[in-house]
Amino acid sequence: MCNKAFLFFAFLFTVSITCISQNTFIPDDNFEQALIDLGYDTAPLNDYVPTANIASITALDISSKNISDLTGIEDFTNLSILECTNNQLTNINISNNLKLTQLFVDANNLTNLDVTNNTNLQILWCFNNAISTLNVSQNPNLISLRCENNNLSNLDVSNNLNLNVLTCGLNSLTSLDVTNNTSLNRLECDGNLLTNLDVNNNIDLSYISCNSNQISSLNLTQNTSLNTLICFENELTELDLSQNSSLTTLNCSNNNLCLINMNNGNNSNTTNVYFENNTNLSCVVVDNPNNIPANWEPATFSNYVSSESECDNFVAVDNLNDVTSFTNYTLPTLSNGNYYTEPDANGLALYAGDIISESQTIYIYNETVCFSNETSFYVTIFEGEYFIPKYFTPNNDGTNDTWKVIDNTNSFTLINIYNRYGKLLKTLTKNAFEWDGTFNGKLMYTDDYWFVIYREADIPIKGHFTLKR
Repeated sequence: MCNKAFLFFAFLFTVSITCISQNTFIPDDNFEQALIDLGYDTAPLNDYVPTANIASITALDISSKNISDLTGIEDFTNLSILECTNNQLTNINISNNLKLTQLFVDANNLTNLDVTNNTNLQILWCFNNAISTLNVSQNPNLISLRCENNNLSNLDVSNNLNLNVLTCGLNSLTSLDVTNNTSLNRLECDGNLLTNLDVNNNIDLSYISCNSNQISSLNLTQNTSLNTLICFENELTELDLSQNSSLTTLNCSNNNLCLINMNNGNNSNTTNVYFENNTNLSCVVVDNPNNIPANWEPATFSNYVSSESECDNFVAVDNLNDVTSFTNYTLPTLSNGNYYTEPDANGLALYAGDIISESQTIYIYNETVCFSNETSFYVTIFEGEYFIPKYFTPNNDGTNDTWKVIDNTNSFTLINIYNRYGKLLKTLTKNAFEWDGTFNGKLMYTDDYWFVIYREADIPIKGHFTLKR
C-alpha cells in the first residue's frame, strides 16, 4: 500500500515538472498581457505562457506596454526582431536570443546592456536610457547604432566595419574613433566632450551633427558627399567647405570662426546657412559675392569674397604717408595696428610717442585670428641744406610716390625737369617742388630724368634721378 502511494505522488510530481517545462515563466503581468493581446497566450493571467507558442516567433513588438521585467524573453529562441521601446525596463537579458538581428530597446531605464552574444545583430537602438557601458565589439554586422542620451564615457566602434548610421550624442564621450567605419553615411555625436573629430576616411558621409562639443578644427575636404553639416557651439576658427559641392544645409553658429570657405560651386542650392555669433568672422568665401541666397543668416553680413586672399583686406590697419623731417619725428597714435621696425610684426615693437631720430621704414601691422594686414611708411630725417631724391616710385603704394625736393635754405626759385632727350616735361615753382611722374596727364615710363634747380644769387644745381614703376 505504501509503495502504491509513493508511486502515485512520484507520478504527480513528474507530471507537474513536465507541465512547467512546457511553459515559460512570465512574471510581469504587462508582458504577459501583451502576449495575450498578440494571441500567444490566453487569459487569465497566470505568469506562464506556453513555450511552444513563442519558440517560433521571429518578430515581437511590445513597445509602450509599461513592462518593467522581460523575464521569459530567453525562450523566444528564434526571435530576429525585438521591439520593446518606451517601457520601464531597468535590465534585459538577451544572451539566449542568438538570432536577434534588430533590437529596439530605446526609451527605457536601462543602466546596462549586454549584446556580446548577439553576433548577428544589425540594428541596435538603445537611446534615451541610462547606460554607462556598451560593448559592441562582438557585433561585426551592425549597420545602425543609436545610443544617444545615455551615460556613456567611452564607445569603441572599431570592429563595426559595416556601420552605416551612428548616433551617440548627449553622452560624455571625450573621444570618438570612426576611422575604421568607412561605410558610415550618418554621424551624430553632438552634446559630448569631443575636442577632435577625424572623418577623413568616411568619404560616404552625407550627414554630420557634431554641435555642442569642444572641437577646434574639422577637416571635411574628403567628405565630398556631405549635404548637411551641423557644427554650432564648438571652438572652430576656420571651416573649409570648398570641396563639399553637395552641401545644402550648414549651421556653424556660435564658434570662433574667422573664415568660412564655401566656394564649392553649389551656393545656389545651399539654402539653409546659419553662421551667427562668430564675432571674429572676417569674411566668407563664396561662389559669387553678388549672388547670396536671401535666407543666409545673419542677413546683415556683407563681407563676401570670391577668394581667401581678399580676406586680408577686411583687417583694418592705419595707413600713414611718408614723412620727411629736419628734426626728430614722433610716432602718432594709431587706431588700428601696431608699429614695428620689420615686416610681419618682426623686429622692434614701437609705440605712439616714440622718437624716430634716423631715416627708416616703419611698419604698421594688425591681425585677427586668421588674417593680417600691413602698411608701411618711410621716415626721412634730413639735416642738410637741401634734399634731392635719387629715385621715386609713383605706384600709389604710399611710399616714394612723388619726386619731392626739400629746400632747407629757402633759396630755390624754380626747378625744370627734362627727359633724356632734353624735352622740358615739368616746371616746379617755389613751395611746390614735387612731381608725380606725369606729362600732359600721362604716366611717364621707367627711365632717368634730368633736373635744373635755379637758386637766388647762386649757380644752378644740375643732376638726374630715376623714375621706377
